[in-house]
This record gives sequence, C-alpha cells and structure tokens, in this order.
Amino acid sequence: MNFEALFQQQAALPSIPKVVQEVIESFNNENVSIEEVSRKLSADQVLSAKILRLANSSYYHVSRSVGTVDDAVLMLGFMTVRTLVVSTGLTGSFKSMVGVDLKLFWRYSLHTAIVAKWLAKKLGVNSDLAFTVGLMHAIGQLVMHAGMPEQTLQVDKVASPIDARRLDVERTTFGYDFADVGAELAKRWRFPEEFSTVIKGFAAPLETEPFNRIAGIVHIAAWRARAEENDYSPEEMESTFPESVAAKLGIAAAVVLEELPPLIELGAGMEELIA
Repeated sequence: MNFEALFQQQAALPSIPKVVQEVIESFNNENVSIEEVSRKLSADQVLSAKILRLANSSYYHVSRSVGTVDDAVLMLGFMTVRTLVVSTGLTGSFKSMVGVDLKLFWRYSLHTAIVAKWLAKKLGVNSDLAFTVGLMHAIGQLVMHAGMPEQTLQVDKVASPIDARRLDVERTTFGYDFADVGAELAKRWRFPEEFSTVIKGFAAPLETEPFNRIAGIVHIAAWRARAEENDYSPEEMESTFPESVAAKLGIAAAVVLEELPPLIELGAGMEELIA
C-alpha cells in the first residue's frame, strides 16, 4: 500500500480526546491560557484521574498530595502536565490490535521516553519535548498495523517491531518506514514541526542537516530501550552503543553505560501511563 493510501484508511488514524487535541495545539500557542486548559482537563474525569495518579507517582517526587489538576500544574508546572496529558492521550489512542503486543510496544516506547528525558536533562535540552517525542517515535508502526494489518504482520515475521532492522525491512517492502508514517501523523495531529523532524530523523540523525539534538537523544534512548527488551549483556551494550551519535551530542559512552540508572528504577511510577 502506498503512503497516501495508508492515510486514507479510516482505521489507520486513531482519534484522540478533544481536550488532548487542544493541549497539543497549545504547543503552538505562546498565549495559551493555563487556567482554561486546566478547566477543560478537570471536566474530563477519566483523563484528569489518570493525570492525578501520575502526578502523585514516585516518578515526580512531589512533596505533598496533588488533589486537583490546578494543584498538578502548580506543583509540576504546565509543561510537565501538558506532557502527561499528551502522553496519556497517545497511549490510549490505539486499542487492541491483532498480532500486536501493545504492552511490549508501549513499555519499549516508555523506556525510550524516560531515557530521552534523562539524557536531555544531562545535555541541557528540553526534557519534556524529549520525553513526548521519545514516547511517540515509533507510533507509525501502530498506524501501519491498523491501516494495513496483513502486510505489516508479514513484515513482523522478518523483523519484530523492536528489531533494529525494522526500518530497513519496511523501506524495502513499502518504500517508506514507520518513522515517515509517525512524522506524518504528528503533522496531521498538529504537533509543532519539530516533532515531525525528530520522528523522521531519529533513526539516522547524523544524516540529517542540520543535526537535531533531540533526534540524536531519541536515537540513543531507543537503542537503550531495545537493549532492555532484548536483555543485552554488558558486552553487547558496549559493542552496539551508538558511539558516533553520542560523540556528536558531546556525551561519553560511560555516561550512558555507567551513570544511567536501571530503567525499572528510572521509570518507577510511570508504569501507570501504559497500564
């Protein structure tokens, strides 16, 4: 199926709650009213309950209980709450799919997000952006499974969704890959342009001019999340580490291989997002 035809399949484009769409659009609006966004979030009981559970989780180490969306904004900041809202909307947008282990997919994506956030903080880059794009960097795979299930399941047999060869196999089979599809979805969902740029460029960030630091961060984070799922030994971690991307970012391999906390510890409290 060609690229345009994929996006004409109704099943390929998941719907997200209106309030989540409005929060996504707030990325492009510097004059957004935080009070108005909080009011709309508070009106969505399911979404606000999940946001509050996440805000109170061990991941954020808040000093007192967060009881309302306004409290969450006050204690975590609007950027972080916005990240949580969009992340919750993303993970809830695709329901069960034949032949797809969604739990594995979102666990891998969440690991990518938390590592991307950790690296972004180390490098003084926007960590909320790194987290959100990290979480959605592979979402094109779900669009492909939803829009052309039989063809995508054939690709699964050659390279699993978290196989490093996956992008190459898709490109050979379809003429495009999940990074292209995810970048297009980000445009259609009206995310800022940088989201599309990072999703499209994360797989080979050194080939994109100018070099995008967030794309480089997500590249390393996705490698680390894959290593976790595939249970790499320390030797395998060292031999597969994306040295050239790290060098371009100015971060030593030892920082990632030795200083990064175990992912189960790094992401403690965020499992709620993919439950």
